[in-house]
Amino acid sequence: MAYSLGIDIGSVTSKGVIVDGNEIVAHTVIPSGMNYREAANRLRDDLREKSRISFEDIRSIASTGQGADRVEFSQKKIDNIRCCARGIRSVFESVKTVIDVQGQLSQVIRINEHGRVSGFVVSEKCAAGSGRFLQIIANILRVDLNDIGELSLRAQNPVTFTTGCAVFSESEAISRVSEGFSKEDILAGVHRSIANKISVLVDRIGMEQEVAITGGGGLDIGLIAAIEEKVGITLKVPDNPQIITALGAAIMAAEV
Repeated sequence: MAYSLGIDIGSVTSKGVIVDGNEIVAHTVIPSGMNYREAANRLRDDLREKSRISFEDIRSIASTGQGADRVEFSQKKIDNIRCCARGIRSVFESVKTVIDVQGQLSQVIRINEHGRVSGFVVSEKCAAGSGRFLQIIANILRVDLNDIGELSLRAQNPVTFTTGCAVFSESEAISRVSEGFSKEDILAGVHRSIANKISVLVDRIGMEQEVAITGGGGLDIGLIAAIEEKVGITLKVPDNPQIITALGAAIMAAEV
């Protein structure tokens, strides 16, 4: 067996994947916390327990993401854009565009016919276009983050957010609660707001079918529906969208 390991240390969650070739052997997702080095070590221990594989049997290890430099046992660091593209193409060979919705940012990646990145665009440094915005609103509404997608699909009159800033949108959401708007309508409005920002990124980079969504945003069926409606596409959603970049890192660890 030629096992390889990919570690993706993000600002909100950290992901690890062990592969044998292109086949996933074990994977895990944990909160990153404040200490990225500690998060990497916890991922390693969790994967060891899940896979029952000795780390001496793992031939190559690559790290990516915001905390890639903190993975002390990594043999190489690979850019997260390339890892995301490689990971999604291992799942969906026909994908040409990837919408990656992370905790602190969103990005759209174009992939050419050879599976290589041909272009990408990243959102501005504002939580309003990322998963962090959803966390903020979920806290305000006191709903579980895992429930917001389904709740938003029940909306009857989605709220329109008039600002593109997460700080002001937070205040706006609080105002909407006090005005009596339902949680469903507020959440649907948030999803539409994020979808609008992602649509701008798609327009900037240019979209080519087929299109997939990755990152934590791929777990939110309400956000998926909002993006599909705004951009006019049907998104391909991997079974575990959060681990796609780590998967790409694991595959590339053995290739680079």
